[in-house]
Amino acid sequence: MQAPHKGASLVLQVNRQEVLVGIADDAVEVRAHGWRTLAALHGMLDAALEKALQAEHGLSVVEYTVLDALGRQDGWHMRMQQLARATALSGSATTRLVSRLEDRELLTRVLCKEDRRGIYTELTDAGRALLEQARPTHDAALEAALAAAGRTPELAPLVEALHGLTHRPPALQR
Repeated sequence: MQAPHKGASLVLQVNRQEVLVGIADDAVEVRAHGWRTLAALHGMLDAALEKALQAEHGLSVVEYTVLDALGRQDGWHMRMQQLARATALSGSATTRLVSRLEDRELLTRVLCKEDRRGIYTELTDAGRALLEQARPTHDAALEAALAAAGRTPELAPLVEALHGLTHRPPALQR
């Protein structure tokens, strides 16, 4: 049996043939540590955004995400399936969330003119106004949380990578 290289797959000699068994424990641990670090950063950002958005605007992070996704679309609307994908929610969770926001008169559902079977979720004037009020709060809370995370040695490389994504050269931007 050969000793695995750090981060390499485990290879065994069986009847004079090398057999790939799996990823060596150290590579699995590196990936697991990376995942835990990413989850910690996400949790930190989510908590900071939730606190700021709830305190200032009575919005949860996921509610803001829905308003923001719709606000970035031409016509301020999306089909429910698109909205579910954009917010990383299941179809049923998206439907419940849209219903709550509809009850608050921030969203409305309209029949698709091109396809009479399709339904769009659309921002109302009140939804657009709340989004415009909440966006600076969201952006400031996100920047403050990223700055705090960047001072944590374990999280700093991820924060730096995120800043790299938002400051790409024009040739790499869409």
